[in-house]
Amino acid sequence: MQNKKIFGFPKNVFAAGLVSLFMDISSEMIYPLLPIFLTTVLGASKATLGVIEGIAESTASILKVFSGWLSDRLGKRKLLMGIGYGVSVLSRPIMATSASWGEVLTARFVDRFGKGVRTAPRDAIIADSVENNSLGKAFGFHRAMDTIGGVIGPTIAFFILALFLNDFRLVFWLSIIPGIIAVLLIIFFITEKPPSPLPSPHNPLSPFVKGESFNPPLLRGTKGFVPKLTFKDFNGSFKKYILVIAVFSIGNSSDAFLILRAENVGISKELIPIIYLVFNLVYSLSSTPMGILADKIGMRKMILSGFLFYAGIYAGLAFASNQFHIWGLFILYGLFKGMSEGAQRAYLASISPPERKATAFGIYHTSVGLALLPASIIAGALWDKIGPEATFLYGTATGLLAFVLFVSKRRRNSKF
Repeated sequence: MQNKKIFGFPKNVFAAGLVSLFMDISSEMIYPLLPIFLTTVLGASKATLGVIEGIAESTASILKVFSGWLSDRLGKRKLLMGIGYGVSVLSRPIMATSASWGEVLTARFVDRFGKGVRTAPRDAIIADSVENNSLGKAFGFHRAMDTIGGVIGPTIAFFILALFLNDFRLVFWLSIIPGIIAVLLIIFFITEKPPSPLPSPHNPLSPFVKGESFNPPLLRGTKGFVPKLTFKDFNGSFKKYILVIAVFSIGNSSDAFLILRAENVGISKELIPIIYLVFNLVYSLSSTPMGILADKIGMRKMILSGFLFYAGIYAGLAFASNQFHIWGLFILYGLFKGMSEGAQRAYLASISPPERKATAFGIYHTSVGLALLPASIIAGALWDKIGPEATFLYGTATGLLAFVLFVSKRRRNSKF
């Protein structure tokens, strides 16, 4: 455990927060503009947007479980984190020069490829740096810093669009700068923690001995670095939690549809970055206090509350009829993110084996990402075929189902 603290947080936790701050400035300069850029500049349909977001997130997210396992095996969390953030920066020029939705898909895939490499090792670095009773606070702080970037990014984009007559591509080019700063912060400020020794098959408490035949979790019956997914080394609570998260995620389509809904109800293109800024501001301000609250009342209660809150917000989006509704719902959605994102990850850390935390985070993020492909495709198809109401009522239904599953599983098993 690191002794040095900055503003009450371990050095790695604080540095990881700064990294996410700058990378999110870069990402959020682009993301709120992307649905408008695709549908108005490039002429893509809502269904195409769903396919792009689903493929980019889901395909790249397969890497999260592999990256998590590789991080546990090699103990090179910092290296993988740096590579992941660096790859994402390389996507920015592709986006800036794109002339078709296929090129946008390539840029999104490269960006999410980098996210797939970096996410599990980064979350494991944070979890390794604090005691269990401070996990909610640590992840809440990280989400807060990440989301402050989500406030600054759209603000920068708004002023660039205002000054340069809606020049989307200039915004995309300038987003490279904060991305490079994020990579430099990793290189100079993140400290690699010595890896825990991997257990041998003969003595689970002893370090791996040369010559022994040993396959770590998710790799039973494999050779080299080709993983075979198995949950054999994780307990029932972990498996059930992943199931609940997957059910929730299959209805939690890309936030790009929220942006399209805002425009659909009457929010002007120029104000899209601002409404997204407000969402991120609420998200940022609520993340740390919600993380601290989750530590006090319990992660389960916070997660359950989040499922219900989400269902209500999506029902509101389904029936929103004016701009005031949208502004209010975006504020509530920011509060939902603040209460759920950190709590979900902190709960995962608390039920994961200490020596397999990165692998556990990889499974978690992969499950979420894989669910996003059908979620976004279904959302886009429902919008095109029926209307936006169907898209958001679908999300309401899956949020309620996740709540029911989480409650019922807990009743059957008090540890869950």
